[in-house]
Amino acid sequence: MLFLYNLLVILASLVLKFLAFFSPKLKLFVEGRAHVFEELESKISSHDKVIWFHAASLGEYEQGLPVMEAMKEAYPNHKLVLTFFSPSGYEVRKNNTIAYLTVYLPLDTKNNAQKFIQSIHPEKVFFIKYEFWPNYLNELKKQNISTFLLSGIFRKNQVFFKWYGGFYRKALTAFDHFFVQNESSKHLIQNVGFFNVTVAGDTRFDRVVAILQRDNTLDFINHFKNDKTTIVIGSSWAKDESLWVQYIDNSTNDVKFIIAPHAIKSEQILSLKEQLSKSCILFSEREGKDLSTYQVFIVDTIGILTKIYSYADIAYVGGGFGSPGVHNILEPATFGVPIIIGPNYNHFAEATALVNLGGCISIATQNELDQAVTLLLHNVDERHEKGHICETFVQMNKGATATIVNYVKNDRI
Repeated sequence: MLFLYNLLVILASLVLKFLAFFSPKLKLFVEGRAHVFEELESKISSHDKVIWFHAASLGEYEQGLPVMEAMKEAYPNHKLVLTFFSPSGYEVRKNNTIAYLTVYLPLDTKNNAQKFIQSIHPEKVFFIKYEFWPNYLNELKKQNISTFLLSGIFRKNQVFFKWYGGFYRKALTAFDHFFVQNESSKHLIQNVGFFNVTVAGDTRFDRVVAILQRDNTLDFINHFKNDKTTIVIGSSWAKDESLWVQYIDNSTNDVKFIIAPHAIKSEQILSLKEQLSKSCILFSEREGKDLSTYQVFIVDTIGILTKIYSYADIAYVGGGFGSPGVHNILEPATFGVPIIIGPNYNHFAEATALVNLGGCISIATQNELDQAVTLLLHNVDERHEKGHICETFVQMNKGATATIVNYVKNDRI
């Protein structure tokens, strides 16, 4: 089985190199890996102490960030190496300040795994949430390197729990400990013979709680808001925006709207702006303008949405009309903001929980969106109650990072 797997990985690498000629994203995927080993050789010496974190993409990076920060504080003499699989994670966070070195993870061939682990010789390794690469895991086990899974999620449809999943189940033996998000994940992994598991929860709660301790002030947003009720539409996709354009165009002038689209390509931003009949200003056009005179503010940049949520009276989080579904709702929730989302959220435990608790409203049609916004705008008590539910939910679920780091620091491995 391992031979077949390695053959498929090699074939995939050849196909990706060909497809990269036609896809800018795949070009980043391929070219970004071209000089990884050269960079490792120039940056990591044989005397360095290294802790390695691997994230599939941006969401997993955010999930692992609290543990990275805590480990950096606990082990100040170690260098943190961060790897990404996806360009959508690496390209956004390649200049992060938490890791000493950030690179793409070379494809999971036996030779790559041996060479990569030899190059960084990590003392501890953390895989975030998922991505189980058999050759890397086999090499880590072979070298007896302490390996952990952070904020893991297991579902019964995964290959580990199928009759033919023995090859992947064997790879899981590399983990010294599994820190999972919920009891169902714990039970699933125990049912296939792994009892080195702790339900620690989701480290993203710790990340968003920490946001409250930072300065979230944005003077230009404060100027735009001008003490008026403000709805923030974050990480929106085309379907989300089509509903909101209709709502905004029919709204009164005493409500302000901030739209932070998921994609910020100039043609898409301009298309969105042209659809709106209300006065509208882009982030990139804000200099020298009296922002208080505009009703809609479109954020055509990245990296400030979290701070913008602190100004929201109501938040809509996009992605819920697509696959896999809604984006991160914990960022507005930590500020005590009531949330509206689309219908596809069942794969996200925090969204499911907040819908069931009543802090979050799921909508599927224009009429349902209109009703939800009307409720929250005109029933202030209802708005505050839902916001309180969201804030309390975040506070009640923090603590995963402390559980993980205390375990690792106590050398229970």
